[in-house]
Amino acid sequence: MKTLKKILLSLCIAASMGAVSTSALAETDAGRVTYKPAEAIDMVVAKIQLAIEGISKGASNDEAAALIKPAIDLSKEINANDKVDNARSKANRKLKSAMTHVKESSLQEAEQELKDAKKDFEALKSLI
Repeated sequence: MKTLKKILLSLCIAASMGAVSTSALAETDAGRVTYKPAEAIDMVVAKIQLAIEGISKGASNDEAAALIKPAIDLSKEINANDKVDNARSKANRKLKSAMTHVKESSLQEAEQELKDAKKDFEALKSLI
């Protein structure tokens, strides 16, 4: 009986060590689209550029906020490693600051914040 217990315990340990990790088999949700980090960065930069162009053409506060919001949302899709995530969060703060300036009706400062954020997001590619 002792031998049988040892054999069963050994088999359980071996089976648990040989099992594939569930995180390796993790998949995205059915309706969710995932992007490679470089693609996500390009998409965010494009959205920021649209917001800059909209503000320079004289968009209202609500229109400018509507142009900045997709860039903020898409920035959450950038995930490569810790360095990239830290730099992304710093650049994202500039986007949020631009949104705050838009709400305060200071579109000049918002445009400058967007230009700075665009530079920061473009610099993320070197960290990938």
